[in-house]
Amino acid sequence: MAATRTFSIIKPDATRRNLTGAVTKMLEDAGLRVVASKRIHMTREQAEEFYGVHRERPFFADLVAFMTSGPVVVQVLEGEDAVTRNRDVMGATNPENAAEGTIRKTYAESIEANSVHGSDSAENAEIEINFFFKPEEIVG
Repeated sequence: MAATRTFSIIKPDATRRNLTGAVTKMLEDAGLRVVASKRIHMTREQAEEFYGVHRERPFFADLVAFMTSGPVVVQVLEGEDAVTRNRDVMGATNPENAAEGTIRKTYAESIEANSVHGSDSAENAEIEINFFFKPEEIVG
């Protein structure tokens, strides 16, 4: 199978605890390669647009507040079946349901502060990558 790409965010709860390297190591150990990465402080406007699909949900305002509460690391990951591989290493959204050895089981503080975001499909990966990165910033 050919290498594909996916998008990942190391969230504020993880960057606050200086876990960027540890999370990236878990991604790399799972066979994913970081082909673009930058540390940013997401603006309210960026967070509202990025998570716009959740705008009508009751947790939207809290999600935006959390994602703008500190720096995040946005990344483009590349590997065989990258979307599925990333989702497997991230673990279930709720860390209580996540498998042992996954990022969320290991590092998440709660279902809200669950350390990472990852694209849920190849189509969304492309949209999310293009939201944060210009083509020339991806150097795979």
